[in-house]
Amino acid sequence: MTTTLITGANKGLGYETARQLIKAGHTVYVGCRSLERGRKAADDLGAHLVQLDVTDEDSVVQAARTIEADGGLDVLVNNAGVEALAEDGNVLTTADTTAERMQQLYATNVFGVVRVTHAFLPLLKQSAAPVIVNVSSGMASLTLVTTPDTPFHNYPGVAYPSAKAAVNMITVQYAKTFPDMRINAVEPGYTSTDINAHAGMQTVEEGAEIIARMAQVGPVGPTGTYQDREGALPW
Repeated sequence: MTTTLITGANKGLGYETARQLIKAGHTVYVGCRSLERGRKAADDLGAHLVQLDVTDEDSVVQAARTIEADGGLDVLVNNAGVEALAEDGNVLTTADTTAERMQQLYATNVFGVVRVTHAFLPLLKQSAAPVIVNVSSGMASLTLVTTPDTPFHNYPGVAYPSAKAAVNMITVQYAKTFPDMRINAVEPGYTSTDINAHAGMQTVEEGAEIIARMAQVGPVGPTGTYQDREGALPW
């Protein structure tokens, strides 16, 4: 039985990824900051709940201890993420972005990935087929963001794309350091979720497909890659 932890899994892409992986036979832990929302999600999914705030060291360490005591971990999906929004609810523009706002977003989207990955590495090393999936974005691609007439080129902010670009580099460096693990970054696409006020043009079922697929790669599967549903993306 494959045991999987998904951060930020009480709604949106994390929730749908959990549903798809449970259907595929995984034992899934939904990692949630809120025990109330997490408990409902876990009950609805038939998953296990672990309280986990990726910005809080003690929370992450305790989650790792809980899952270790339950038998260990095979797959980690770093899904938890936030967007930088202005007071009017629109994306915080590059011109209005401060260092403090960047730090707030990076605390979840970048440092949270490293914190959780570091805490669960000892468990993943004990797995026969360890996998890490980092949820990235098409906006992490320098190639796509600098290509005119694409949605990525027109995005007005700096915090979110730069954070996801950092996630891509984190992915590559971990993959090189741990060649026995399958570690990949994925772009789910512009999916209708709370992070974009449900402006996304595809469903969570469509968006979660690549996350769930890469969570199921075998020991000889790809590693150190950056992919969407159609295949490899340009860095």
